[in-house]
Amino acid sequence: MKKLTAVALSVLLCSSLTLGSAYAFTDLEEGQAHAILTLKERGIVSGFDSEHFVPKGKISYAQSVQMIVKGLNLNLDHIRFIKQPLASDSYTNIPNDAWYADAFIIAHYHNLDIPKDVNPNATITREQFGHLLVQALETKGQFPLVKMYIPIKDEDQLTVDDQGTIQRLLLYKITALDGDGKFNPKGELTRGEAATWLYNAIQVLEKHRQVPQEEVVSVSIEKVNEDVNKVTLSRGMKPNGGYGLVIDSIQFQEDGQAVVRYSLRNPEPDMMYPQVITEAKAVTYVSSVYKVIAEASK
Repeated sequence: MKKLTAVALSVLLCSSLTLGSAYAFTDLEEGQAHAILTLKERGIVSGFDSEHFVPKGKISYAQSVQMIVKGLNLNLDHIRFIKQPLASDSYTNIPNDAWYADAFIIAHYHNLDIPKDVNPNATITREQFGHLLVQALETKGQFPLVKMYIPIKDEDQLTVDDQGTIQRLLLYKITALDGDGKFNPKGELTRGEAATWLYNAIQVLEKHRQVPQEEVVSVSIEKVNEDVNKVTLSRGMKPNGGYGLVIDSIQFQEDGQAVVRYSLRNPEPDMMYPQVITEAKAVTYVSSVYKVIAEASK
Protein backbone atom coordinates (compact mmCIF):
# COMPACT_ATOMS: atom_id res chain seq x y z
CA MET A 1 0.00 0.00 0.00
CA LYS A 2 1.82 3.05 -1.28
CA LYS A 3 -0.27 5.40 0.82
CA LEU A 4 0.70 3.69 4.06
CA THR A 5 4.36 3.18 3.26
CA ALA A 6 5.31 6.73 2.39
CA VAL A 7 4.78 10.05 4.10
CA ALA A 8 2.82 12.30 1.82
CA LEU A 9 4.32 15.61 0.84
CA SER A 10 1.27 17.30 2.34
CA VAL A 11 2.39 16.16 5.79
CA LEU A 12 5.46 18.32 5.45
CA LEU A 13 3.39 21.27 4.36
CA CYS A 14 0.39 20.97 6.67
CA SER A 15 1.77 19.61 9.94
CA SER A 16 4.25 21.51 12.07
CA LEU A 17 5.11 18.30 13.91
CA THR A 18 6.88 16.39 11.16
CA LEU A 19 10.35 16.47 9.68
CA GLY A 20 12.26 19.65 10.37
CA SER A 21 15.44 21.49 9.65
CA ALA A 22 18.82 20.85 11.21
CA TYR A 23 18.99 24.18 13.07
CA ALA A 24 18.55 24.67 16.82
CA PHE A 25 15.50 26.36 18.27
CA THR A 26 15.93 29.57 20.25
CA ASP A 27 12.66 29.51 22.21
CA LEU A 28 12.87 26.23 24.12
CA GLU A 29 12.00 26.20 27.79
CA GLU A 30 14.35 24.84 30.42
CA GLY A 31 13.71 21.15 31.02
CA GLN A 32 12.22 20.56 27.56
CA ALA A 33 15.15 21.35 25.29
CA HIS A 34 16.81 17.92 25.35
CA ALA A 35 13.57 16.06 24.68
CA ILE A 36 12.49 18.34 21.85
CA LEU A 37 15.88 18.43 20.14
CA THR A 38 16.22 14.64 20.41
CA LEU A 39 12.83 14.13 18.78
CA LYS A 40 13.74 16.70 16.15
CA GLU A 41 16.95 14.83 15.31
CA ARG A 42 14.92 11.65 14.89
CA GLY A 43 12.55 13.40 12.49
CA ILE A 44 9.56 13.15 14.82
CA VAL A 45 8.90 16.85 15.48
CA SER A 46 9.78 20.15 13.86
CA GLY A 47 9.25 23.83 14.49
CA PHE A 48 7.24 26.55 12.83
CA ASP A 49 10.52 27.67 11.31
CA SER A 50 14.22 26.92 11.77
CA GLU A 51 14.48 28.94 14.99
CA HIS A 52 11.09 28.62 16.68
CA PHE A 53 9.44 25.51 18.08
CA VAL A 54 6.77 27.50 19.97
CA PRO A 55 6.65 25.16 22.99
CA LYS A 56 3.71 27.02 24.56
CA GLY A 57 1.60 26.67 21.42
CA LYS A 58 -1.36 24.30 21.35
CA ILE A 59 -1.35 20.97 19.55
CA SER A 60 -4.26 19.52 17.60
CA TYR A 61 -5.68 16.02 17.91
CA ALA A 62 -4.41 15.20 14.41
CA GLN A 63 -0.88 16.39 15.16
CA SER A 64 -0.93 14.40 18.40
CA VAL A 65 -1.95 11.12 16.75
CA GLN A 66 0.62 11.65 14.00
CA MET A 67 3.35 12.32 16.56
CA ILE A 68 2.51 9.35 18.81
CA VAL A 69 2.28 6.92 15.89
CA LYS A 70 5.57 8.14 14.44
CA GLY A 71 7.40 8.44 17.75
CA LEU A 72 6.51 4.93 18.95
CA ASN A 73 6.94 3.46 15.45
CA LEU A 74 3.45 2.02 15.18
CA ASN A 75 2.75 0.47 11.80
CA LEU A 76 0.63 -2.08 9.96
CA ASP A 77 3.44 -4.45 8.99
CA HIS A 78 1.88 -7.29 10.99
CA ILE A 79 -1.55 -7.07 9.34
CA ARG A 80 -2.61 -8.41 5.95
CA PHE A 81 -5.52 -6.60 4.34
CA ILE A 82 -7.91 -7.87 1.70
CA LYS A 83 -8.45 -4.26 0.63
CA GLN A 84 -6.63 -1.07 1.46
CA PRO A 85 -8.02 0.39 4.69
CA LEU A 86 -9.39 3.91 4.54
CA ALA A 87 -9.79 6.46 7.29
CA SER A 88 -13.47 6.78 6.38
CA ASP A 89 -13.93 3.10 7.30
CA SER A 90 -13.37 4.00 10.95
CA TYR A 91 -13.91 7.75 11.35
CA THR A 92 -16.61 10.14 10.18
CA ASN A 93 -14.51 13.32 10.15
CA ILE A 94 -11.16 12.11 8.81
CA PRO A 95 -10.81 12.70 5.04
CA ASN A 96 -9.08 9.87 3.23
CA ASP A 97 -6.69 12.29 1.58
CA ALA A 98 -5.78 14.19 4.76
CA TRP A 99 -2.08 14.30 5.68
CA TYR A 100 -2.90 12.62 9.00
CA ALA A 101 -5.23 9.91 7.60
CA ASP A 102 -2.61 7.14 7.69
CA ALA A 103 -1.78 7.87 11.33
CA PHE A 104 -5.44 7.52 12.30
CA ILE A 105 -5.73 4.24 10.39
CA ILE A 106 -2.67 2.86 12.19
CA ALA A 107 -4.00 4.08 15.53
CA HIS A 108 -7.32 2.37 14.87
CA TYR A 109 -5.71 -0.99 14.14
CA HIS A 110 -3.66 -0.69 17.33
CA ASN A 111 -6.91 -0.22 19.26
CA LEU A 112 -6.18 3.31 20.43
CA ASP A 113 -9.28 4.78 22.00
CA ILE A 114 -10.17 7.46 19.46
CA PRO A 115 -13.85 8.45 19.05
CA LYS A 116 -15.38 7.63 15.69
CA ASP A 117 -16.51 11.25 15.35
CA VAL A 118 -13.26 12.81 16.55
CA ASN A 119 -12.54 16.34 15.39
CA PRO A 120 -8.95 16.20 14.09
CA ASN A 121 -8.57 19.96 14.26
CA ALA A 122 -9.63 20.31 17.88
CA THR A 123 -6.97 21.12 20.46
CA ILE A 124 -6.14 17.99 22.44
CA THR A 125 -6.35 17.97 26.23
CA ARG A 126 -3.77 16.67 28.67
CA GLU A 127 -6.03 13.76 29.56
CA GLN A 128 -6.70 12.79 25.94
CA PHE A 129 -3.04 12.88 24.95
CA GLY A 130 -1.91 10.98 28.06
CA HIS A 131 -4.56 8.31 27.52
CA LEU A 132 -3.55 7.75 23.89
CA LEU A 133 0.17 7.83 24.69
CA VAL A 134 -0.07 5.12 27.36
CA GLN A 135 -2.27 2.95 25.14
CA ALA A 136 0.24 3.28 22.30
CA LEU A 137 3.19 2.53 24.58
CA GLU A 138 1.55 -0.59 25.97
CA THR A 139 1.04 -2.05 22.50
CA LYS A 140 4.82 -2.56 22.64
CA GLY A 141 4.70 -4.94 25.59
CA GLN A 142 4.30 -5.10 29.35
CA PHE A 143 6.34 -2.70 31.42
CA PRO A 144 7.30 -3.01 35.10
CA LEU A 145 5.27 -0.79 37.40
CA VAL A 146 5.34 -0.12 41.12
CA LYS A 147 1.96 -1.24 42.43
CA MET A 148 0.77 1.92 44.10
CA TYR A 149 -1.97 4.51 43.78
CA ILE A 150 -1.02 8.13 43.18
CA PRO A 151 -3.61 10.51 44.67
CA ILE A 152 -4.65 13.16 42.16
CA LYS A 153 -6.28 16.21 43.74
CA ASP A 154 -8.48 16.86 40.69
CA GLU A 155 -9.18 13.21 39.90
CA ASP A 156 -12.90 14.01 39.87
CA GLN A 157 -12.28 15.87 36.60
CA LEU A 158 -10.86 12.77 34.89
CA THR A 159 -13.02 10.70 32.57
CA VAL A 160 -13.70 7.47 34.47
CA ASP A 161 -12.44 5.25 31.65
CA ASP A 162 -9.15 7.21 31.52
CA GLN A 163 -8.27 7.01 35.23
CA GLY A 164 -6.24 3.81 34.87
CA THR A 165 -4.13 5.05 31.96
CA ILE A 166 -3.47 8.39 33.66
CA GLN A 167 -2.33 6.55 36.79
CA ARG A 168 0.07 4.52 34.66
CA LEU A 169 1.21 7.69 32.85
CA LEU A 170 2.33 8.98 36.25
CA LEU A 171 3.76 5.64 37.43
CA TYR A 172 5.84 5.34 34.25
CA LYS A 173 7.10 8.85 35.15
CA ILE A 174 6.17 10.12 31.73
CA THR A 175 4.93 13.23 33.50
CA ALA A 176 4.14 14.35 37.04
CA LEU A 177 1.47 16.25 38.94
CA ASP A 178 1.89 19.96 39.48
CA GLY A 179 2.95 21.52 42.77
CA ASP A 180 -0.63 21.31 44.07
CA GLY A 181 -0.93 17.61 43.30
CA LYS A 182 -3.19 18.24 40.31
CA PHE A 183 -3.10 16.86 36.76
CA ASN A 184 -5.39 19.45 35.12
CA PRO A 185 -6.90 16.81 32.81
CA LYS A 186 -9.13 19.13 30.79
CA GLY A 187 -6.39 21.69 30.22
CA GLU A 188 -5.05 22.12 26.69
CA LEU A 189 -1.71 20.39 26.14
CA THR A 190 1.15 22.49 24.82
CA ARG A 191 3.56 21.48 22.07
CA GLY A 192 6.43 21.43 24.55
CA GLU A 193 4.54 19.15 26.94
CA ALA A 194 3.49 16.81 24.12
CA ALA A 195 7.08 16.44 22.90
CA THR A 196 8.41 15.91 26.43
CA TRP A 197 5.79 13.29 27.29
CA LEU A 198 6.46 11.44 24.05
CA TYR A 199 10.22 11.55 24.65
CA ASN A 200 9.73 10.13 28.15
CA ALA A 201 7.49 7.35 26.79
CA ILE A 202 10.17 6.45 24.24
CA GLN A 203 12.70 6.30 27.09
CA VAL A 204 10.45 3.86 28.98
CA LEU A 205 10.29 1.67 25.88
CA GLU A 206 14.01 1.82 25.10
CA LYS A 207 15.12 1.14 28.68
CA HIS A 208 12.75 -1.81 28.84
CA ARG A 209 14.28 -3.28 25.69
CA GLN A 210 17.85 -2.83 26.97
CA VAL A 211 17.27 -4.81 30.17
CA PRO A 212 16.77 -8.57 29.77
CA GLN A 213 13.36 -9.32 31.22
CA GLU A 214 13.33 -12.39 33.45
CA GLU A 215 9.86 -13.89 33.46
CA VAL A 216 8.49 -14.56 36.93
CA VAL A 217 5.88 -17.28 37.37
CA SER A 218 4.15 -17.35 40.74
CA VAL A 219 2.61 -20.42 42.36
CA SER A 220 -0.42 -20.27 44.63
CA ILE A 221 -1.95 -23.26 46.41
CA GLU A 222 -5.54 -23.42 47.58
CA LYS A 223 -6.93 -26.26 49.64
CA VAL A 224 -9.88 -27.99 47.96
CA ASN A 225 -10.32 -30.69 50.59
CA GLU A 226 -8.14 -32.81 52.86
CA ASP A 227 -6.74 -34.77 49.92
CA VAL A 228 -6.46 -32.29 47.04
CA ASN A 229 -4.92 -28.84 46.52
CA LYS A 230 -5.68 -26.45 43.67
CA VAL A 231 -2.43 -25.20 42.14
CA THR A 232 -2.43 -21.99 40.10
CA LEU A 233 0.57 -20.87 38.06
CA SER A 234 0.50 -17.23 36.94
CA ARG A 235 2.84 -15.00 34.95
CA GLY A 236 0.86 -11.94 36.00
CA MET A 237 -1.28 -9.44 34.13
CA LYS A 238 -0.55 -9.08 30.44
CA PRO A 239 -1.68 -6.42 27.93
CA ASN A 240 -3.59 -8.86 25.72
CA GLY A 241 -4.80 -12.44 25.39
CA GLY A 242 -1.86 -13.48 23.23
CA TYR A 243 0.14 -14.25 26.36
CA GLY A 244 -0.48 -17.66 27.90
CA LEU A 245 0.87 -20.29 30.27
CA VAL A 246 0.49 -24.03 29.65
CA ILE A 247 1.13 -26.84 32.13
CA ASP A 248 3.03 -29.52 30.22
CA SER A 249 3.42 -32.23 32.84
CA ILE A 250 3.57 -33.08 36.54
CA GLN A 251 6.35 -35.31 37.86
CA PHE A 252 5.74 -36.95 41.23
CA GLN A 253 9.06 -37.67 42.90
CA GLU A 254 9.99 -40.04 45.68
CA ASP A 255 11.09 -37.20 47.93
CA GLY A 256 7.50 -35.97 48.14
CA GLN A 257 7.79 -33.19 45.58
CA ALA A 258 5.46 -32.66 42.63
CA VAL A 259 7.32 -30.80 39.87
CA VAL A 260 4.86 -28.90 37.68
CA ARG A 261 6.49 -28.11 34.35
CA TYR A 262 5.12 -25.31 32.23
CA SER A 263 5.66 -23.43 28.97
CA LEU A 264 5.02 -19.80 28.16
CA ARG A 265 3.11 -18.66 25.10
CA ASN A 266 3.69 -15.19 23.64
CA PRO A 267 1.71 -13.26 21.01
CA GLU A 268 2.21 -14.34 17.41
CA PRO A 269 3.98 -11.56 15.46
CA ASP A 270 1.45 -11.67 12.62
CA MET A 271 -1.64 -11.63 14.83
CA MET A 272 -3.63 -8.70 16.22
CA TYR A 273 -5.00 -9.11 19.73
CA PRO A 274 -7.60 -6.99 21.55
CA GLN A 275 -5.77 -4.81 24.09
CA VAL A 276 -7.49 -6.19 27.19
CA ILE A 277 -5.54 -6.65 30.40
CA THR A 278 -5.65 -10.40 31.10
CA GLU A 279 -4.00 -12.67 33.65
CA ALA A 280 -1.94 -15.39 31.98
CA LYS A 281 -2.42 -18.43 34.23
CA ALA A 282 -3.06 -22.17 34.33
CA VAL A 283 -4.63 -24.38 36.98
CA THR A 284 -4.08 -28.00 37.98
CA TYR A 285 -4.89 -30.20 40.97
CA VAL A 286 -2.34 -32.11 43.03
CA SER A 287 -2.58 -34.48 45.99
CA SER A 288 -2.05 -32.63 49.26
CA VAL A 289 0.70 -35.07 50.28
CA TYR A 290 3.06 -33.48 47.73
CA LYS A 291 5.02 -30.25 47.94
CA VAL A 292 4.56 -28.39 44.65
CA ILE A 293 7.49 -26.89 42.72
CA ALA A 294 7.08 -25.12 39.37
CA GLU A 295 9.78 -25.32 36.69
CA ALA A 296 9.92 -24.16 33.08
CA SER A 297 9.96 -27.00 30.56
CA LYS A 298 13.24 -27.45 28.72
